[in-house]
Amino acid sequence: MKRRDFIKTSGMGVAAITGTAGSLLSAPAIASNKKIKWKMVTTWPKNFPGLGTGANNLAKLITEMSGGRLTVKVYGAKELVPAFEVFDAVSGGAAEMGHGAAYYWKGKSEAFQFFTAVPFGLTAQEMNGWLFYGGGMQLWEKAYRDFNLVPLACGNTGVQMGGWFNKQINSIKDLKGLKMRIPGLGGEVLKRAGGTPVNLPGGELFTALKSGNIDATEWVGPYNDLAFGLYKAAKYYYYPGWHEPGPTLEALVNKKAFDQLPKDLQSIVRNAALVVNNDMLAEYTARNNAALKDLVNKYKVDVRKYPDDVLKKLSGLSDSVVAEIANKDKMSKQIYQSYKKFRDNVVAYHKISEQAYLKARSL
Repeated sequence: MKRRDFIKTSGMGVAAITGTAGSLLSAPAIASNKKIKWKMVTTWPKNFPGLGTGANNLAKLITEMSGGRLTVKVYGAKELVPAFEVFDAVSGGAAEMGHGAAYYWKGKSEAFQFFTAVPFGLTAQEMNGWLFYGGGMQLWEKAYRDFNLVPLACGNTGVQMGGWFNKQINSIKDLKGLKMRIPGLGGEVLKRAGGTPVNLPGGELFTALKSGNIDATEWVGPYNDLAFGLYKAAKYYYYPGWHEPGPTLEALVNKKAFDQLPKDLQSIVRNAALVVNNDMLAEYTARNNAALKDLVNKYKVDVRKYPDDVLKKLSGLSDSVVAEIANKDKMSKQIYQSYKKFRDNVVAYHKISEQAYLKARSL
């Protein structure tokens, strides 16, 4: 009898424990299976090759990796908000995510420009090194914290082209009076050289160049420049892209929305951005090759190198511009010091690695 009572009592106990455990386990499971819908606004035209499709890829990866628990709908520039209002839209919560480039928001803080590109600065590979292993990402997060944003590195085009012109650039004097679309720190360098920088979204470049509202424009490189048909609006195509040697694109996430996600979904968002960051660079490395051949062979574009003395002068102006920004406030100085320290170290190493190899390969 005692044995049967013990079994009965034990059975009830196990059942009770199982039921309790089941309740404890089911609550988080139900919560974690809640369907969450986000909006992503971008600075790019809808489905634009590379940049726009990179944003699409990010949304697709998040949706698939989460098993549909977190779905993201992408809105191109002007579909929900204008291109240059993405930062405010995500910061204020009108959209949970955005995709663009940090230098577009220099009106908020000039220090943001370091997280996209610095003229004569870090390449794509070097930017990734600084951001993920040199303290850059922590500084980026700190810089965006007051704006209720979480930044994520999310794409890179590699070294860009120098721009489209309707006149030859033979000396630094040829830049005087030039009205050119060129954002970020590169635009300030052009200004110091006597030009007039203009900040326009990509979707307006062809019309502005064709109509003469601007005299020149930089955009990205052969892959994207061909897609926009810029060869129809300008004759000369200059290289290298001294102003954007390794431009990092960003995914912006509303911090409140991000903090409300379960930990596994936060990890999915972060890792999806990492995938896109690497994938986009691989795509541009491959696509630019074929596009350049078409521009030269099919459309007879005149591809020219900036004269060395022009590049040298621009480099000197760039050093002055960057140093001045570094002294504007404590945050800018902290970012600049971190960036410069990493750049000095990586340049020394790459002289005997990447740079030395590329020189040897061209012998």
